[in-house]
Amino acid sequence: MESQNNKMAVTEEAFPSVRKECGKRGRKPGRKTSSEKIDIKAKLERSRQSARECRARKKLRYQYLEELVADREKAVVALRAELERYILWSRQLNENLSTTNSDQLLKEIGIIKQE
Repeated sequence: MESQNNKMAVTEEAFPSVRKECGKRGRKPGRKTSSEKIDIKAKLERSRQSARECRARKKLRYQYLEELVADREKAVVALRAELERYILWSRQLNENLSTTNSDQLLKEIGIIKQE
């Protein structure tokens, strides 16, 4: 028993239970200095500016994509009209129209050059 008491005494001496306070070193939580407040305001302003620029880039990107879609839709309409023309010419060739009509059709297609 006595050896256990000696061991406890040694451990208590090696690690005191009372914690020593260090004084006023470091920052206290929740308190901001004036320079930190300025830094926070600058950070918020940079964040707002970044958000404005992001929205502007997004708007430009959407405008570009809308123009691209409009151009593609025009191309699709033109290709559909050309396809209809070719289908019509194919039907006319399959029906074996008269040679005068065939010559006119070939001129329209561009195989026979017009005089």
